[in-house]
Order: sequence, then structure tokens, then C-alpha cells
Amino acid sequence: MFKKKTIRVRFAPSPTGYLHIGGLRTYLYNWLFAKQNKGKIILRIEDTDRKRQVEGAAESLIKTLKQFNLPWDEGPFFQSQKVGNYRSLAQKLVEHDKAYYCFCTSEELEKTRQEQIAKKIPPQYNRHCRNLTEKQIKENIKSGKPYVIRLKVPEQGKIKFKDLIRNQVEFDLKTIDDQILLKSDGWPTYHLASVIDDHYMNITHVIRGEEWLPSVPKHILIYQAFKWPVPKFAHVPLLLNPDHSKLSKRQGDVSVEDYLAQGYLPQTLINFLVLLGWNPGTEQEIFSLKQLIKKFSINRIQKSGAIFNRKKLDWLNGHYIRKISLKCLTKLCLPYLIQANLIKKEEYSLKKIKKIIFLEQERLKRLDQIGELTSFFFEKIDYTPTLLLWKETTLPETKEILKQIKDLLNKIPLSAFKNKKILKNLNILAKERGIGQVFWPLRVCLSGKKASPPPENIAEILGKEKTLQRIDQAIIKLDDKKI
Repeated sequence: MFKKKTIRVRFAPSPTGYLHIGGLRTYLYNWLFAKQNKGKIILRIEDTDRKRQVEGAAESLIKTLKQFNLPWDEGPFFQSQKVGNYRSLAQKLVEHDKAYYCFCTSEELEKTRQEQIAKKIPPQYNRHCRNLTEKQIKENIKSGKPYVIRLKVPEQGKIKFKDLIRNQVEFDLKTIDDQILLKSDGWPTYHLASVIDDHYMNITHVIRGEEWLPSVPKHILIYQAFKWPVPKFAHVPLLLNPDHSKLSKRQGDVSVEDYLAQGYLPQTLINFLVLLGWNPGTEQEIFSLKQLIKKFSINRIQKSGAIFNRKKLDWLNGHYIRKISLKCLTKLCLPYLIQANLIKKEEYSLKKIKKIIFLEQERLKRLDQIGELTSFFFEKIDYTPTLLLWKETTLPETKEILKQIKDLLNKIPLSAFKNKKILKNLNILAKERGIGQVFWPLRVCLSGKKASPPPENIAEILGKEKTLQRIDQAIIKLDDKKI
């Protein structure tokens, strides 16, 4: 048995699909709490609901969690490997008159439910099988009649407990159903398996989403039935959309895999999610992992839902992108450039790619934006000719300026065609014509965009030949009489 004084928490996802972004936040809160208290975090896969289980989901959950480099201390453990243990413990509850066999069919249960709804009574099991005689039970079992095992919930009284986030919470036992512990196929329900595992894993604190709050009285009753100590509970607030609706797939991305695929960095998601519902008590928004371990406190987790602000996430991701070394950022961006068909795998100039990434590092907010931001370096560009015009500058003036720019750049030797030399020559013309009149049309004709890195930097990467070609193409566009 583990030392009782050691803080032990667990993260227990069900393999029913992707890892929800809210699930990752729950893992982070558990992880930080464990590390802060020199405790342990256990990873447990709750895979007893076979109808909802998705093939490969457990492996995907584990793989996704590993990308954050926040290792768990024990596990992963799979509940499906311990079904026999749950069955025997459920049977013990029956033997000690804390649970009972229920032989009601689904049709009977549905009929009772509809009658209760018609009478405007909250649907609950009517406890039809609760007082069956031992003879009736034996006859039903002998005849092969399917059954479940239900918990004997006291008919009167209250369940009270202190939640570490919500303080005192109370439930009237009249609202608690005689819940099923063991299903007719011999598999445990979530409630039974979760309580048994938390006990035998010596979990001291259960930190999970507030959607599980109504389950607490059910779990406490199971602990009491077994005469086991009850862990401390903390239920964290929901993540909400800007309109205060629950964060769901219908309104946007909710899976951690989606955010990673879009190029949000693991360190960004860690920093962002911890602050969704937790207040450090200061204006600080950027935290290192060491700072989070030191400053995190369950007492400062708010009760109300936390708004998932995508703009804030983009801003924070941009901050972390700017902190990455160019070598690392280039490595991270390469798959996105390949996916966008801008470069072919193993058929590119790493030196050139690094220069391109360097130009966009300050503007990049997500890694998946790199293709759109840099496509003009790799592909032919197209744009509306009027985009070349700066403010009140006329078509003939713009055309003449582009010809002057071409002459200036053409005079630069190929070996000296670098951004500093290009900028020096452009500044000479800008003093005569104006900064906007020179740099705007050059920016557009080289990138095809309103916003881009400085044109002298683009020109260096494109090279002299391609730069002059694009200037020529712009002049031809301005010759088009359709403008």
C-alpha cells in the first residue's frame, strides 16, 4: 500500500475519441498540483464502456499527451484488464446488503420512466427489485434471467462534502437514484470502477471537470458502502465559447490534436489553458513551467466558466514562436510547406528556407500559416494591377517608378545582390520620389500582397533574375488598358 501522506492524483480519460482541450487542462491542473506537492500523477484509461469505445482512441490519447513532455508517474492502467476485480467487489456489496440484484427489463424500465414523466416526476428507478426475497432472487438467477447490480441508496438524508473549488456542496438523497454498479454483461459502470480504482491507487485528490459534480454523491455512497476513506474533490469550471455556450465541436475545434495540427505549440497550450479558470493574482500572462509549478494553486481556480479566447491564444502562440531558435522553427515549418505543396520532401534548399522563415517569424501566429504567408517565394503570383498604386500616385507615375527601380537593381552585381545593398539603392530613389511611392509598388510586385516582409529582403531571397522578372510583369500589368 502507498504512503497515505503522499499526494496522489489521477487523470482518467475514456477512449471514446480525441483528447478534448478541456481534458488537457484537467491533466495540467492535476500535473501541476502533483509536482507542486512532490506527489504522483497516475494515468488511467477508463475503457469499461465498450459501446462508446473508439478503436485506437486510447493510443491516440497517450500519444497526444506525450507531446507536451509532462510525464505521468504511473500507468497507463486500463480498467478493462481488471473486470474480474470489479465483479467480485460488487458481489461483496450484495452480500453485505449494500447492493441488490435488479431483474427489470429495459421495456419495464422504459414504461416506468414514461409514467413518471407523464406525472411530472423526475425519472428514477422505482426500486421494484430492492426488496425481492432470497427465494425470488435464486429462482430468477437459476432461470437465467439477466440482472444488474444496483446500489442501495438511503431513502432519506443528505450527502454533504467540501469541494476545494466550490466549498460546501449538498445533495438530497431523494434525488439520488439506485444507480447501477454492475451491468448485465458483467462489466462495471463508470461509477463503480472509478471509485474502486481511486481507492486501490490511493488517490488523495480527485481533480476533474464540473460536469462530474453530480456524480460525487453517488461516489461518496459507494465509498461509504465499502467503508473506505473518501478523497478530496475539486471540480474545475467548464470551457466556454465567447457566447458563453459550452465549448463544443459544433462551434469550433475542441480536440488537442486539431490545435497541434494547426501549429499551436505545446508550450503555448500549456500556458494558455492553465490560465483558463486559474487566476495567478497578478497581471502576469507568460509563465515558464517552473513558475507554474511554484505559483499554481487550486484555491485560485474560479467557479464560473472560462471563455476560450482564440485571439488571445494566437497572440500567445506568436510570442512563443518568436522565442524559438530559427533552426527549430524551420524544422517545425517544413512539414507545413511540404503539405502545402510549396516544396518537395528532401528537394529544397535548407539555407533558403531558413531565410524565408526568418522573415516571417515576427508575423507568424500559427505554424500552419507559413504556407499562405510565404507562397509567393515558391509559386507564380497574381494580383489586381490597381494594388500597385500607392495612394494618389497615378498609373503612369507608378510605371515610371518601377522602371527606375529595375534600372537601379539591375546595376547591382549578382554577387552583391543582398538586402543591405538593395535597400541603399532604393533609398536613393525614395528620397526623390517618396518612401511609399517606391517601396509599396515594389512590395506588391514581388509578393502580390499588401502585407509582407520588406521588399529588399524578399528580393535577396528571390534573387536578381526573378526579382527583375516580377518587376517586368508588374509593368506589363500596368500597360493593360483594362485598368
